[in-house]
Amino acid sequence: MATGTATIEAEGLRKRYGDTTALAGLDLTVAAGTVCGLLGPNGAGKTTAVRILTTLLRPDGGRARVAGHDVLTRPDRVRAAIGLVGQHAAVDEVLTGRQNLVLFGRLHHLTRRAARARADALLDRFGLADAGDRAVSGYSGGMRRRLDLAASLILAPPVLFLDEPTTGLDPRGRSEVWDAVRALVADGTTVLLTTQYLDEADQLADTVAVVDTGRVVAAGTPAQLKDDLGGDRLDVMLHHAGDLAEAAAVISAATGAECAVDPAILRVSAPVGERVTALTTVLRALQEAQLGVADVAVRRPTLDEVFLRLTAAREEVAA
Repeated sequence: MATGTATIEAEGLRKRYGDTTALAGLDLTVAAGTVCGLLGPNGAGKTTAVRILTTLLRPDGGRARVAGHDVLTRPDRVRAAIGLVGQHAAVDEVLTGRQNLVLFGRLHHLTRRAARARADALLDRFGLADAGDRAVSGYSGGMRRRLDLAASLILAPPVLFLDEPTTGLDPRGRSEVWDAVRALVADGTTVLLTTQYLDEADQLADTVAVVDTGRVVAAGTPAQLKDDLGGDRLDVMLHHAGDLAEAAAVISAATGAECAVDPAILRVSAPVGERVTALTTVLRALQEAQLGVADVAVRRPTLDEVFLRLTAAREEVAA
């Protein structure tokens, strides 16, 4: 992971819409040449934060700098330094991929020759050279999003904002976009990514900021956030729903930890310390109790579990 000076900085950002508080003092720092995943439930303030950082919205308070420029006093400099890919593709389906990129180049005041050269370079970079002369209406979802990414990079901005870039894509399309983002970051681009897919942030993000009720409630690397949840977890899958309660009691006694029971998938989970010892102890206890076990696994917590724990804690405080 590249490290260095902060390319995106926000301090105490506040924004209200009438009686609704969208941002309540949001702080955020993204190092140059890294991906920061901005996560949070609907209405947490993610989109508002992105709109302020991309100069599309003025904050009511606080300050922010992107690529060294203040978003309020030098919005023109900020806009020249960023690319933005929204939730919906901005390309024209009637035009070919190459025509779309040439059009974007001309809109950015490139000469016709320079726009064509830039279009060719971007089509090659994003693996679309063979499809460059086909109408976008015939592209797959992943190809359209890659073309959208290419369009946002006409002027090679050092900072890229991705607002839920893989929403609605199938697994292949998501993988194609992930590969494109990784290639951009390898070349030094700084990326702020908002996503509803926690595995996407786990795959792409160097750091993660969890936003809830207009504030960052936790930040760190994915590994750090998982460690904060309590280390490894032991999952025991059972054959029969009637065994769940007894299995939870057996596992709790063996591990000394409180268990979580998921009746929908017949799973009992518990946090554990030493992996091998916990696994051996629990298996022996379950065997002695003569409980039918379908599967046992020890795993790291997921970002989904981190997210649910953090946002649930905030809901409990609010209640």
